[in-house]
Amino acid sequence: MMTLEKFEQASELVKKVTNPTKLVYSEYLSQPSGGKIYLKPENMQYTGAYKVRGAYYKISTLSEEERGKGLITASAGNHAQGVAYAAQKYGCKATIVMPTVTPLIKVNRTKSYGADVILHGDVYDDACDHALELAEENGYTFVHPFDDLDVATGQGSIAMEIVQELPTVDYILAPIGGGGLISGVSTLAKMLNPKIKVIGVEPAQAASMTAALAEGAPVTLPSANTIADGTAVKRVGEKIFPYVQENVDQIVTVEDDELIGVFLDLVENHKMVVENSGLLTVAALKQLDLKGKKAVAILSGGNMDVITMSSIVQHGLIQRDRIFSVSVLLPDKPGELVRVASTIADAQGNVIKLEHNQFVSTNRNAAVELRITMEAFGTEHKHEIMKALEDEGFRPREIGAKLY
Repeated sequence: MMTLEKFEQASELVKKVTNPTKLVYSEYLSQPSGGKIYLKPENMQYTGAYKVRGAYYKISTLSEEERGKGLITASAGNHAQGVAYAAQKYGCKATIVMPTVTPLIKVNRTKSYGADVILHGDVYDDACDHALELAEENGYTFVHPFDDLDVATGQGSIAMEIVQELPTVDYILAPIGGGGLISGVSTLAKMLNPKIKVIGVEPAQAASMTAALAEGAPVTLPSANTIADGTAVKRVGEKIFPYVQENVDQIVTVEDDELIGVFLDLVENHKMVVENSGLLTVAALKQLDLKGKKAVAILSGGNMDVITMSSIVQHGLIQRDRIFSVSVLLPDKPGELVRVASTIADAQGNVIKLEHNQFVSTNRNAAVELRITMEAFGTEHKHEIMKALEDEGFRPREIGAKLY
């Protein structure tokens, strides 16, 4: 069982391998909510995520014989680094099975802690099945990423820190993949103060806990296709499920598209890089009535590779109309291109790409096409630029924006 004594023990023990992640008050997020929103930046951990807590505490409970056999686990990336780092601290061998789609930064960081990495399967569940097979074949000690009460107890140390720093907290939001974090956090939070509301957040495309609660038991989703790869789990844990049933007050889901804008918000307003799974809690804030309340959103990790990051930024800018493209038809004669550029400049738009197509019509004197990609301050400013072009007689037509 998860007990207060074990939570207290874990909270002290994990201090050996964690950075202090003090709460960050967010004025930007607080204003629209009407409450006070704080961030718990677990993305700032040495391993880039909270997972080192559960891994280190779990390994501490193993016998010398169990550690001596070598450890094995499956992970989408963050638990992998947690186990690899904790195993290094205990001086034992670790083998990690990761899905083939795991971001490169997570693979390389896991290897950097001395672990052997095996890439297998498309999602966590595939990797987990393979890890269990290897554990059986080689006698390794399996460290489950979420369906283990000791692992969940280690993760629950986050709640201890939140309550110690903000005793009057009303809401704690935690992302859900397999359920280890939410079960540990919710169980300890309720022990410390039953009035605290604990909200779990899942990606809509991998809402395995929502399905389990509706069914009354864990079920296997047909797929878990989401950009929040750290929470792409098709089936939640059996052992932790009763704790979620008892202690979690509400579960909300978030669409992938919502995570894109939230990434920009945290980069621009808090100078934080947070991976998509860690953004779930922030994206969910607008679904809750937090007026007059104090809420803590757990940012579970920040292990995002640069290629993914650049893609998210590009899509986010387009999504928020800060980059957009238009097509205009104009006569093929000197001065027309300058006239378009001047109109945009006068409206404070910034051209970043031009494509001039003389072959859109057989009659070049009648019309050539100019495709313009430009920066704007947002939707309102985009409309102002479009109107300025219309007023000059260009009849702009918005087209899909691309930065490449």
